[in-house]
Amino acid sequence: MDILAGRRAVVTGAAGGIGGAIARAYAREGARLLLADRDGARLQAVADECASHGADVESVEADLGEVAGADRCIETCVRRYGGIDILVNNAGLLTQALCTDLTVEMWDDMLRVDLRSVFLCTRRALPGMVAQRWGRVINTASQLGIKGGAELSHYAAAKAGVIGFTKSVALEVSQHNVLVNAIAPGPIRTPMVDGISESWKQAKAAELPLRRFGEPDEIAPTAVLLASDPGGNLYCGQTLGPNSGDVMP
Repeated sequence: MDILAGRRAVVTGAAGGIGGAIARAYAREGARLLLADRDGARLQAVADECASHGADVESVEADLGEVAGADRCIETCVRRYGGIDILVNNAGLLTQALCTDLTVEMWDDMLRVDLRSVFLCTRRALPGMVAQRWGRVINTASQLGIKGGAELSHYAAAKAGVIGFTKSVALEVSQHNVLVNAIAPGPIRTPMVDGISESWKQAKAAELPLRRFGEPDEIAPTAVLLASDPGGNLYCGQTLGPNSGDVMP
């Protein structure tokens, strides 16, 4: 349908399961793409897939948790396409430990990648969106940012921060037709989740009303909706939950 035809979109964490699925979905819908991730090899594979759908694609290998990496990501999009319309903040990592076993380094790295990157990329992208009076910022949170998760306190804290950040920035820029929203997936079968213990995953699946984890391609349509016009036009500061029923607001 090409409902994103011509839109200039940045997708961070694009080498991962959810990021890659969103990038491919945007490519199929006609967006021009700037894809960013720390994993250059996997990032290039996703970029090649997007190009096979006819998309105009550029990739940037960067650490989005650092100012230089975040700025370079957004500036590359602006330089290549003349601006930015859509920012999907999806860069993230996932580690597991009891709070008492967490090191300061694990805590800091989690917040740097999963929360600080969202702030840094959004801060750089907003002025252009406000000036053109059109923009969409879509932040990947997690249902654990709403309900918490044993052995994942650092991850839940970062994702709760993403949700709070989303609501606050939405209040600041919505009057300029820049809409900021979050997606809070439940457990999804991705390479990132593969690092979590099998016992945790089995127990989690048993809790879910759908009794199964989701797939990345089941998250991407929500990111397409929020980026679309008119489909996403009334979403402002919202947290959408494709989460297998784990959280029911």
